[in-house]
Amino acid sequence: MTTARQVVLNAFGPADVMTVTTVELPPPAAHEVQLRQTAIGFNFIDIYQRKGIYPLPSPTGLGHEAAGVVETVGTGVQGLKVGDRVAYMNAGLGAYASHRNVAADKLVAIPAGVSDEAAAALLFKGMTAQYLLRKTHRVQPGDVILVHAAAGGVGQILCQWGKALGAYVVGTAGSAEKCAIARAAGADVAIDYSQAGWPAALLEATGGRKARVVYDSVGKDTFMHSLDLAAPFGMVVLYGAASGPAPAIEPELLNKKGCLFLTRPSVFPHNADPSVFRANAAELFAAIAAGHVKASIGARFALDEVVQAHQAAESRATQGALLILP
Repeated sequence: MTTARQVVLNAFGPADVMTVTTVELPPPAAHEVQLRQTAIGFNFIDIYQRKGIYPLPSPTGLGHEAAGVVETVGTGVQGLKVGDRVAYMNAGLGAYASHRNVAADKLVAIPAGVSDEAAAALLFKGMTAQYLLRKTHRVQPGDVILVHAAAGGVGQILCQWGKALGAYVVGTAGSAEKCAIARAAGADVAIDYSQAGWPAALLEATGGRKARVVYDSVGKDTFMHSLDLAAPFGMVVLYGAASGPAPAIEPELLNKKGCLFLTRPSVFPHNADPSVFRANAAELFAAIAAGHVKASIGARFALDEVVQAHQAAESRATQGALLILP
């Protein structure tokens, strides 16, 4: 048995409902490995789940992604050995922990050119960007791409990676400061969508060029504009709803707006098959190792400081990725 420390949620509410407890972790079951975790990624969905906005059974753990080192290998595991550095993003809740048993098919090896912190900070967000840029629409040199919420975690990666792929990147964000962040991440143009008339300002800045693909994680506030800013035969990719659900439309509107394609993908179906997940992650890790995607870590918190970590995220007191270190 391994002594492990983990965050447990017995009730939903403010950050201080989280407690760190000590448990005895059994050996890994068949087809599992036991990890000593080295870096835990934070995602805003963790806050929604802690508050009960996304209902969970109680008690529950929290956290979706982490990196660590294999300490014990269960029976039937192939391709992993003690000492391997690995990461995961979809192994069930419970990443907020010092040690954890994880199904082997949920793990991906971290290559030598990528740090544990970069893997934990970038895997979930980076795999989202990977399917958007390489699967939903395979970005080609010269493509005009429009990234809403370009200063956010996924948005910055889309700007960085899209630029590396040769795209002309147009970003939107909610303030002048955030537009500066988007430009620093690679956006050729960044427009403040909190200002009236921003779609016209965007087209003026691009010389009237519309986007081959629009990546929209904002939803309600941007969706109808996204349809107007997509080029004829272009694609609008709705992959989030930060401002609320996008309005329902009649399919005929896509014809009227320029024979557009509209899709609503998500990251987990794109990575449901273990071999596909590992191939997609390898593409992401290659982009990280090449410097095309960078981990901007804004703050690090110890596991015992998980309450402060959530409070800092909710108050928008940090910029860049937030990490929890066991």
